[in-house]
Amino acid sequence: MKKQLTKQFTKEVTKKMTNASLLVLMLVSGSALAKVSPEEAAKLGDSLTPLGATMAANESGTIPAWTGGLTSTNQAKSEDTGRPVDPFSQDKPLFEITNANLDKYKDNLSAGQIALFKKYADYRMPIYETKRTAAYPANLYDVVKKNATSAELVQGGNGVANFDTTIPFPIAQSGSEVIWNHITRFRGGSGKRYSTTIPVQSSGDFVPVKMNDQLVWPEFLQGGRDADKDDNILFYYISQITAPARLTGTALLVHETMDQVKEARKAWIYNAGQRRVRRAPNVAYDGPGQGTDGLRTSDNYDMFNGAPDRYNWKLIGKKELYIPYNAYKLLNTDATYNDIVKAGHLNAEFLRYELHRVWQVEATLKEGTRHVYAKRTFFIDEDTWAAAVIDQYDGRDELWKVSEGHAIQFYDVNTPWLAAETIHDLSSGRYLVTGLSNEEPVFMKWGHKARRKDFTTSALRRMGR
Repeated sequence: MKKQLTKQFTKEVTKKMTNASLLVLMLVSGSALAKVSPEEAAKLGDSLTPLGATMAANESGTIPAWTGGLTSTNQAKSEDTGRPVDPFSQDKPLFEITNANLDKYKDNLSAGQIALFKKYADYRMPIYETKRTAAYPANLYDVVKKNATSAELVQGGNGVANFDTTIPFPIAQSGSEVIWNHITRFRGGSGKRYSTTIPVQSSGDFVPVKMNDQLVWPEFLQGGRDADKDDNILFYYISQITAPARLTGTALLVHETMDQVKEARKAWIYNAGQRRVRRAPNVAYDGPGQGTDGLRTSDNYDMFNGAPDRYNWKLIGKKELYIPYNAYKLLNTDATYNDIVKAGHLNAEFLRYELHRVWQVEATLKEGTRHVYAKRTFFIDEDTWAAAVIDQYDGRDELWKVSEGHAIQFYDVNTPWLAAETIHDLSSGRYLVTGLSNEEPVFMKWGHKARRKDFTTSALRRMGR
């Protein structure tokens, strides 16, 4: 299976992403931002990792040098359920951050993380030795290096031209470039996921919402990317709710576009009660996320997704932050959701935080646009370009919600992604955890060769029934 997947991947990722409309935008746009020089790009794989992170350790040695990460060549095979075996199961915390010692560590925490300590007297954060596990398939490193000298922002930062597959801006020079790296980061090419979303009340009560979803890049469809049929398409996504009974059968289909100003995201919902498919233009921006009890917006999913056009993106710089990382304990099948999900927050016994360098980007709402979040502060892991922590502010500039992405390395397929993500409402004391799987028979299935017709409204209707 691994050899087959590698062969397939080699064939697919070497295909140049052809997107004529984006190329035209690049040629006519007077606001296209400069790509880096070949001399700058040569730093990738040298002083910078192949994805653009600082290769070296930090001065104190608390963040080690990157030495290649966890890959399919240096780790044991995952379980057949798609759950990577925890390579750090014997690790013990170096220390814990609690309300008693919070002042000592607050310089390495976000405002939202500090607010969680202040909100909950029993909140604690176990800190482990930092392990820089992130790695991509080797084939992609050359693709990313080429992107560094060719990819450009167009449409005032709302589109990307001359871009192939993933990470257009490994040597990022602006907040917009950083956020596009998050949006386009590699997530395995083609994968099916079986997981549970849990809206948690302030009392700790919850009703799990079970969901199956599938994500595929056009390059990984049968026949590969079609320049006409997949014009301006970043990926295809489909999901179905399988429990509880009142939501069972509800399904969502998304055709995610690269430039959502030029062409808005295409989304459809199958409503099980009405037994019909309808267009869903509100599956974007601050439209409510399905099955989340109003706890997250559509663009909160996967920490952040969709069009960046409603915000001004300011790159603040890099800093060292304690972020969720190598969260393999959240995959523990000996634990139940009741063991992990507690009132106010997740059980710290199943969490792991490490010190990592992150990009800090501040997004402020543009004048004349609307969103329930007037400001968002992103902390994006330098090794994966995935958002690790996001602080979200309301229209009064008051801290409202805090998101955390509990990352793992799926080393069988050389893919960093999430074991779970959380979003805390600091006002109500409720929170949402998405992606838990430890009670599911199967978590991930990688390398599924999907067909384009699997992502049509007809397929959505069949799935709902």
